Amino acid sequence: MGSEFPTTRMRRLRYNATLREMLAEVRLSRHDLIAPLFVREGAGVQHEIATMPGQFQLSVDTAMETVRRWDGKGVPAVLLFGIPDAKDAVGSEAWNDDAAVQRLCRQIKAELPNVLVITDVCLCEYTEHGHCGTLTDRLDGCKDVDNDITLESLGKTAVSHARSGADIVAPSAMMDGQVGAIRSALDSAGFSPVAILSYAVKFASSMYGPFRDAAESAPTFGDRRTYQMDYRSPSQAIAEARADLDEGADMLMVKPGATYLDLIAAVKRSFDAPLAAYHVSGEYSAIKAAARLGWLDERSAAIEITSAMRRAGADLVITYFAEQLADWLRE
Repeated sequence: MGSEFPTTRMRRLRYNATLREMLAEVRLSRHDLIAPLFVREGAGVQHEIATMPGQFQLSVDTAMETVRRWDGKGVPAVLLFGIPDAKDAVGSEAWNDDAAVQRLCRQIKAELPNVLVITDVCLCEYTEHGHCGTLTDRLDGCKDVDNDITLESLGKTAVSHARSGADIVAPSAMMDGQVGAIRSALDSAGFSPVAILSYAVKFASSMYGPFRDAAESAPTFGDRRTYQMDYRSPSQAIAEARADLDEGADMLMVKPGATYLDLIAAVKRSFDAPLAAYHVSGEYSAIKAAARLGWLDERSAAIEITSAMRRAGADLVITYFAEQLADWLRE
């Protein structure tokens, strides 16, 4: 052979399947997964969400059946979202100790104490207008969320969840100071062991469309761009994450996950704190739709994209594929 013959042959490291497995630098585990769950009032409810194939709105009884099944497959954690029967201007059902999320918390911890229960702390599912807090009139005549009044409501919601047995509360309203307000409320109520997983880096994204169907939380007017982050301003991610850690957050989150891998990597490089990535509804539904049309293999795509979020720096992945991934990883 001439001098052009390659002396470095990287394919030698990929030729053998066993060697490829031994050299893999990113490995998925069921222990990395958090499964979202939508719980509503009623009994025997199992409504498939049209825009999220394979996902359901469940009442507490059917939700418990689902959590038992997930636990049997090794899914270690759930993230609960509530859908009330009645909504009002301030979202008061969010801190009702007898609401669906709180009742499900108590049942999970009584029957399956090793399942980690995380609760979403926000008000958009509970307000009649679909925004993440109490509204106020701005000087320009438009309505917007009153940041500081909403902090009190978020604190009451977090305490109600903790009182019901939640291990971790996850504030997602994107109010300034929400982590500090929740930490203070929890500590004052005697729940200092309850951790806070902050949706610190949450962008105003088109990828949330199916979730708003699932949680029945679409805003009745306007959008959430005055409080969720602008995807064109990535430098704000570091400032948001730093502020939440300074206020007492124990863990951070980047949302969306698959389409924001650069932000996952940036946050992980900047902070020595556990980091979750949320593989959101639109990202999930896009894979499902393409797979149904035969355009890609669902299993391969889900594993690859989840691995990409882990590779970017996520320690945990919140994903609607959690149950399927648990099955696939066991195989």
